[in-house]
Amino acid sequence: MLRRLLVLALAAQPVFARAELPDLGEVSRQYFSDQEEQTLGRAILRDIYADPRYLDDPVAETYLNQLGYKLVSVSSRNQREFVFFVVDDPSINAFALPGGSVGVHTGLLLAAQSESELASVIAHEIAHVTQDHIARMVAAQSQSTWPTLAALALALLASRSNPNVAGAAIASTQAYSIQNQLAFTRDFEREADRLGYDMLTRAGFDPHAMSAFFERLQRANRFYDSSAPAYLRTHPLTSERIADMEARSESSAYRQVPDSLDFQLIRARLRARENSPADALAAARASVLDKRYSSEIAARYGLVIALVRARQFGEAETEAQKLLAARTGNAAIQLLAAQVAAAAGNTALALQRYQAGIKAAPGYRPLQYGYIEALLAAGRSADALTQTNAQLMQSANDRRLWLLAARAHAQLGHRLLSHRAQAEATALAGNLVAAIEQISLGIKAGDGSFYDQSAAEARRREWQAQEKAQRKD
Repeated sequence: MLRRLLVLALAAQPVFARAELPDLGEVSRQYFSDQEEQTLGRAILRDIYADPRYLDDPVAETYLNQLGYKLVSVSSRNQREFVFFVVDDPSINAFALPGGSVGVHTGLLLAAQSESELASVIAHEIAHVTQDHIARMVAAQSQSTWPTLAALALALLASRSNPNVAGAAIASTQAYSIQNQLAFTRDFEREADRLGYDMLTRAGFDPHAMSAFFERLQRANRFYDSSAPAYLRTHPLTSERIADMEARSESSAYRQVPDSLDFQLIRARLRARENSPADALAAARASVLDKRYSSEIAARYGLVIALVRARQFGEAETEAQKLLAARTGNAAIQLLAAQVAAAAGNTALALQRYQAGIKAAPGYRPLQYGYIEALLAAGRSADALTQTNAQLMQSANDRRLWLLAARAHAQLGHRLLSHRAQAEATALAGNLVAAIEQISLGIKAGDGSFYDQSAAEARRREWQAQEKAQRKD
């Protein structure tokens, strides 16, 4: 009963409001099993993908996952799967969620003064997941949490008629036990600091970055009245923690770690999408003309994005050619050059640039997405489907590929297979109910082969069984 109430209570809250809670996280699975955490994690991801603040940017998400898994690979407990995603929010924050999801706000990506600082925060969040802090919190507070969870369950019922009332109920029940939660959370924060520091060092980042970032946050906090930076509200910061970080870094030799070009490009990319197209273009132009940058390549990359937003395709093409002439070999730059050509209506050049980029970086997924979309735009549906199926053979759990497959099948008039692909994408996003509805529509279309029909029916039965098990939990 306790476990069910916990799942219901957390599921009742708006997804990004959950990030406002203290991070929880393995010593005991008596009250919150691994299976229950995974189920809750999938439900959270479903809400994340549906939330308008989720930044659906394959380039930014790919970078974050590459950085995250670089840290995970050197963790002492790296058997878990992780999902790293970006939240379009200017506040400085990052958070770990049940099931191995780690969210990073755009504000943090822009506030970090080095890639090592960004890596230090992500390593800290990874440690919250690998140490099972959520399950440990539930086990430690199994008795005192009962009234809180009961009230939260009532808030869930209230939310069906009045979400505002539910939000107030949730807030009051959180306040009821916040003191005890923070006591445990500080212990977890110190543990996440220690393990995060180890990951940071082993992955080759600057070990001094963690203390530098948190100390800067603490200094900034003095200028706030009642509203501290979001990261400080969700991660209680004490002088003891900062002193411990500094002691660890002082014992390490100074190591100058240059930022990767990808880190610089992502920051320029995020800046170029801020404000209106005219304002973004003015800021990007000024950055290049005044040489106010740490990387000229990144500054010009941001300028190209701003030019495309302002629909100044001629100048964007000129600047894109300059980036290509620099011969950095960077896949994100090759992708942008192809997107500039496509935006300007030069389909042949766009396809040529996509093909060149894929040849140089076949594993860079955003190039694959762009190439398939360009094929679809050119009316080459069969080629797009062939390319998509080849990628799905390697990455069957890529929901973006399944969405592209659905479009290709739809253009080819394959109703069953289009609904089936859409259902696969929906299931990967955590919404089994909608996936079952989609695949049922495909089965009713009745235009597939006997094999396709049988496979779709088997898949529907599999999802129905999973959805029934989730409802039972």
